[in-house]
Amino acid sequence: MLEKVDRILTSHGNDKASLIGILQDIQAEYNYLPPKPLERVAEKVDAPLSQVLGIATFFQSFSLKPRGEHIITVCTGTACHVKGAPRVLGAIERELGIKPGDDDTTEGLGFTVEAVNCLGSCALAPLVVVDGKYQGHVTGKKMQSLINKTQKSKKK
Repeated sequence: MLEKVDRILTSHGNDKASLIGILQDIQAEYNYLPPKPLERVAEKVDAPLSQVLGIATFFQSFSLKPRGEHIITVCTGTACHVKGAPRVLGAIERELGIKPGDDDTTEGLGFTVEAVNCLGSCALAPLVVVDGKYQGHVTGKKMQSLINKTQKSKKK
């Protein structure tokens, strides 16, 4: 595990000024920020672990707990809320048995669901992002279809 982290660190020159980029690359590799790699980063860039953890917890895009292979992000901003985001979240909960918060990842790490305050595309409300792809005007039925399609692509 740490060999990959060492390669990432080397690609950034073990530079403390590149901490955000280093953490982004580690998260891209593991889909979250595991403890041992964070300790290695602190050691190699000569920074206190508290500083590395401070960055990792400050930015909402970083996760310190394992996340699913597929990430579903639901916008819950005002426009999306009014246009049906709660129904979309209900469809996810019915289909996958998970919801944003403490119970946000399926067993086996297949899916993680997140709710965010705004994705900045109100004209597409309600808006969902599945594995980085924006899906606009999502209904409960369309969400169910997106989940099924994602599950099928996973099985291939």
